[in-house]
Amino acid sequence: MNKNLLYVAIGSIIVIVILYFSLGSSGPGGIHDITASVIQGKFTVEITTTGELEALRSVQVFGPSDARRFRIGSFTIDKMVDEGTVVKEGDFICSIDKTELYGRLEDKRLDLEQTKAQFEQIQLDTSLNLRQERDNILNMEYIVQEQELILEQSQYEPPAVIKQNRYNLEKAQREHQQALERYRIKSLQERARMIEVGAKLREAQTEVDQMIDVLDKFVVKAPQDGMVIYVTNRGSKVKEGSQISSWNPVVATLPDLTVMQSITYINEVDIRRVNVGQEVEIGLDAFPDKRFTGTVTKVANVGQQRPNSDAKVFEVIIRINESDDLLRPAMTTSNAIIADELNDVLYVPLEAINVENDSINYVYLKNGIKQEVLMGLTNANDVVIEKGLNPGDKVYLSTPGWGEDLSVKLLDELNGKRNLDAPRVTADRSQGFLKDTP
Repeated sequence: MNKNLLYVAIGSIIVIVILYFSLGSSGPGGIHDITASVIQGKFTVEITTTGELEALRSVQVFGPSDARRFRIGSFTIDKMVDEGTVVKEGDFICSIDKTELYGRLEDKRLDLEQTKAQFEQIQLDTSLNLRQERDNILNMEYIVQEQELILEQSQYEPPAVIKQNRYNLEKAQREHQQALERYRIKSLQERARMIEVGAKLREAQTEVDQMIDVLDKFVVKAPQDGMVIYVTNRGSKVKEGSQISSWNPVVATLPDLTVMQSITYINEVDIRRVNVGQEVEIGLDAFPDKRFTGTVTKVANVGQQRPNSDAKVFEVIIRINESDDLLRPAMTTSNAIIADELNDVLYVPLEAINVENDSINYVYLKNGIKQEVLMGLTNANDVVIEKGLNPGDKVYLSTPGWGEDLSVKLLDELNGKRNLDAPRVTADRSQGFLKDTP
């Protein structure tokens, strides 16, 4: 029994000693003071934002834009595949109601039949009229020959008779020439009528053929492989039952999913640190285990105000280096833009930094020294220490009880660069701002 009590007592002492050395300090602080080691290594400055995926390239899918030549102002989508459907080139996307164009096609077919009948009637009239003219010319030739024969036989007749017969021959010859000229003009007239009606016939036939071709376009098919994404028209998505204008007949888009990009917005404070060409680490909210890399390809020069926000932001486009079937348009991404990278530097957590006289930055060392430091770059959690600390030093993440009245050990390198006349301030980490202290 005494042995067991002895073991319990020894174990308790060991636990107390471990707690003391892991949480305590060598100075006159309590065991609840938390310390951190000064780390030497690679330091990364990241700007973290959320973004939305979209395809770098996409193809618009059009309805029958040629239908507007037939005075059709809008269409109604009859059937359409679900948004997000992956299609191959030539696959069905949507069908459009053909009722209005069918009605116009029937009207044009009636016009075509009437024009055909008119063309055939003119052909018959032309043949009849020209035949009559040819018969008349033939009769005139017979009359001329007859008058020539009479004149020849009247050479022994009195001069008056010979003269009369000569006049009759000349008259017959003149009438024959007039018949020939009339036939020529009549032929030109009839040819012009045939050309005019033939043109109307071809026009009517062309319109009917074009309407038939346009009707085929009322079944919209994919121009390439991709995923069907609905377009927004007048504030709502185009889907089954929607109407689209023949002047803007876009029914959907097909993004190229092999090359994706993330569209994000950076606040005006951080945008100066973002440049084209910077590397980005990308994650997907839908698949937390998936990680990708990217590159900043565009940084907007002009800021904008996002809805429900007072802050000005700048659009940044990040191209994703990898291709994956999981990547889909409109997915939310987490983007960590690597703004700066430093190798082999010392850094500590931001919580370890304290401020005095508005220009003296210092830390509490575990060895009981209140040490001034020269800070470099910062990120969301840590800060680079350019002067004042050594690798392996331990710093307090909160003010130890023994350090409030201690004087700061200043760096010679910062002499003449401090504002020692400013009121003494300390960092209030719980409230996130600096406050005056007595």
